[in-house]
Amino acid sequence: MESKLELRYLVSFLAIAEELHFGRAAARLHLAQPSLSQQLQRLEREVGVELVSRTSHEVKLTPAGRAFEVEARRVLDQSRRAVRAAREAASGRAGTISIGFNFPAGQRVLQPTLVKLNADYPNISTNLWEARSGPQLMALSEGRLDVALVFAGPLAAQLRSQRVLTVPLVAVVGRGHPWAERRQVPFRELAQQCCVLFGREQSPAMHDAIVGAAERCGIRLNIADEVDDPGATGIVVATRQVVGFASAARATHLPPRGPVAVRLVDPVPTVGMYAVWRPDPQPVVGAFLSSLDAAGPFGDPIPAQGQAPGPRPSQAVAR
Repeated sequence: MESKLELRYLVSFLAIAEELHFGRAAARLHLAQPSLSQQLQRLEREVGVELVSRTSHEVKLTPAGRAFEVEARRVLDQSRRAVRAAREAASGRAGTISIGFNFPAGQRVLQPTLVKLNADYPNISTNLWEARSGPQLMALSEGRLDVALVFAGPLAAQLRSQRVLTVPLVAVVGRGHPWAERRQVPFRELAQQCCVLFGREQSPAMHDAIVGAAERCGIRLNIADEVDDPGATGIVVATRQVVGFASAARATHLPPRGPVAVRLVDPVPTVGMYAVWRPDPQPVVGAFLSSLDAAGPFGDPIPAQGQAPGPRPSQAVAR
């Protein structure tokens, strides 16, 4: 028999899942706690399994509840998108596209693409979110983004992608570091340095490009610290004798008296930037991709301070 779930029950369940406390969840929803408990019970009867385990000491999701949470969020996201689309249609708007982008995409790709999009599709509005590639791809898979401009390698089969640019990666060091006066450094010299890196989940393709270059040199990176925030990384390398990593685009925006960028060679680590979207795109996604194609090619990546530009990249479609 087909299940007919009420959206308000999903909202109540997600509040419980996030708070893991019935009192706080009820207060957040402006409900009496008994009413919230009744809604959960009705939802569990409709689903046919226990979603929340509740004792006098703790509230937690069951394995079924954790699986249900993922899909419940997707359903609510889609319902909000449906409401937004209806209101936009009523107001004469063609729709809204949610676009994620990382720092290099914001510097090289996004602005000319949006200029073209606004010229050709003036009724499309945009929501923009700057974030590292890992969080963007998660938001894309959950339906919170329509397009992600990210560093990427092989992608999940349920995603579609187009290569936009190839970006070199550079070392970043403090002004007191022995490398600070060097124009370039062979990658293998990192074997004698302590490095600061970010968690792989933050940007898998960039992380793999750095680690892969080390493997090709036959060295192992000595990771002294893991820092996920790029600004915090700049502070760490400026105050300690460690080597950080950045895209060449970000390296051109280092503060004047802050860390300096040093080109890495033999090999030069590079990472591909891609536009990524789901296989069932909304019409606004097609409009964005058309504008992206029209605005490109985006030319050479911005070189790091004091470095020669790299080779001109070609465009290709990712597997």
